[in-house]
Amino acid sequence: MINLRYLPLALLFLSPLSLGAEPVDAKAAQAGPSGGEPVAAPAPESPSVVAAPADLFRRHCAECHGKDRLGGMGPALLPENLGRLKKADAADVIANSRPAVQMPKFADKLNPEQIQSLVDFIYTPLASIPQWGMAEITASRQILVPPEKLHPKPVHSADPMNMFVVVELGDHHATILDGDKFEPIHRFKTRFALHGGPKYSPDGRYVYFASRDGWVSKFDMYSLQLVAETRAGINTRNLAVSDDGRYLMAANYLPHTLTLLDAGDLSPIKVIEVKGESGPSSRVSAVYTADPRHSFVVALKDLPEVWEINYQDHPPKGFGTWVHDFNEDSGENTEVEPFPIRKIKVSDYLDDFLFSPDYSTLIGSSRQGGIQVVDLDIGRVTHKLKLPGMPHLGSGITWNYKGNRVMATPNLKESTISIIDMRKWKVIKELKTLGPGFFMRSHENSPYAWADVSLGTSKDAVHIIDKQKLKIVDTLRPEPGKTAAHVEFDKDGRHALLSIWEMDGAVVIYDANSLKEVKRLPMVKPSGKYNVHNKITRSEGTSH
Repeated sequence: MINLRYLPLALLFLSPLSLGAEPVDAKAAQAGPSGGEPVAAPAPESPSVVAAPADLFRRHCAECHGKDRLGGMGPALLPENLGRLKKADAADVIANSRPAVQMPKFADKLNPEQIQSLVDFIYTPLASIPQWGMAEITASRQILVPPEKLHPKPVHSADPMNMFVVVELGDHHATILDGDKFEPIHRFKTRFALHGGPKYSPDGRYVYFASRDGWVSKFDMYSLQLVAETRAGINTRNLAVSDDGRYLMAANYLPHTLTLLDAGDLSPIKVIEVKGESGPSSRVSAVYTADPRHSFVVALKDLPEVWEINYQDHPPKGFGTWVHDFNEDSGENTEVEPFPIRKIKVSDYLDDFLFSPDYSTLIGSSRQGGIQVVDLDIGRVTHKLKLPGMPHLGSGITWNYKGNRVMATPNLKESTISIIDMRKWKVIKELKTLGPGFFMRSHENSPYAWADVSLGTSKDAVHIIDKQKLKIVDTLRPEPGKTAAHVEFDKDGRHALLSIWEMDGAVVIYDANSLKEVKRLPMVKPSGKYNVHNKITRSEGTSH
């Protein structure tokens, strides 16, 4: 019997024809019933045989991808989940499959018109928002390794605080990297299309992944194994871990919900429907943890609001809309709906955030251009700045400059980096770059900030910015002609790790001071590298 749990997880398209079938000898398959003259292989079905794409899907795809396209053994086939795959590429996958996957080729079973009708079908949105609630989440949960069987100490010799998780999107794997020796110590298959950076438990022992298909996976950095999985949504953007390590919250595009999980066993605690006061629901762009506030902060795609959800046992006075009573003598709420929600009105939709180091201020990128500054203590927008293009604040950083805190943000549409005084909320410098970029990174022990220009024609370049001179002092091209992106430092800031974001890619390790290459590790499209210490300490210059 095939144990479905351990079949490859990173399959784009699967068919029931690929599972449970005995190997077939090609010559025997062509021979007649009595071994006489060969029987011609059936021609591809004509449009008159199976005209409806829904019927084609039912016959060839539904067993693995679900009759409702929500996923099963194979991933969900919905436009929201296929955002990284062009239609032409999808048609090629259906016709010719891909290397090292279970799916057969369909070019000898379906003609080009039928294949194209299937592509159009799976890229058509569902008629209504699908449901994925407590019952479905509970049924999906798997405990792969019971807690009592986990190793109490690391099974490796690497410094647990200076390890990296490297996400390799090219073949849907992750590599655990020793950050002192810069040597891989373990590699494992992940769910298909991880979305958003993995998040660590506060002690760094566990790392949590979220896939585009909604799967949340818990991995033990001590014993180097997956220990539990739960499907928290149908299309998930990212997740956050509470500062006390008790809770996870997943942000979902489909359905329009936030899913609260127990971080221990990934069991669901609550599903929060995301709706405005007048009724329309919203996709959730992202969720973040504001550690000093003991809250999750939520970015909404379709509502001009910021949500703050407190996870303390005793939320502060007057928090949210669910506080029923307040005891003046004790200074605590005496009757509070768990996980109260505070809704802050903003002037425009905010897709991603950057926080001040103390998490009292949220800076969000506005869809109409520019940024909004939200004081989380008083709950309102205090400043607006007009910036060119589309600032990518999710990859913004801050540092001290001449006694003041400044922030810098790359830009998804313009060849510029904006540097802003966070006290006066004024732009103090616009750095012209070789193109639009996605990531910007630094470290409190480094004099430099690193910024890619991976969205432009000079995608192989990475700018080095002197944080005190506010100028580009060098431009590296680690692999001419190939995309360079995403830098992460080791825990001491002595080395910077950069990705060659290609199928035949690499992680390139640089001396962070001399900017000289130290080592190069081949990887399969390494999209991101995440250092344990930097993430759990909220190190300056890295994403949280």
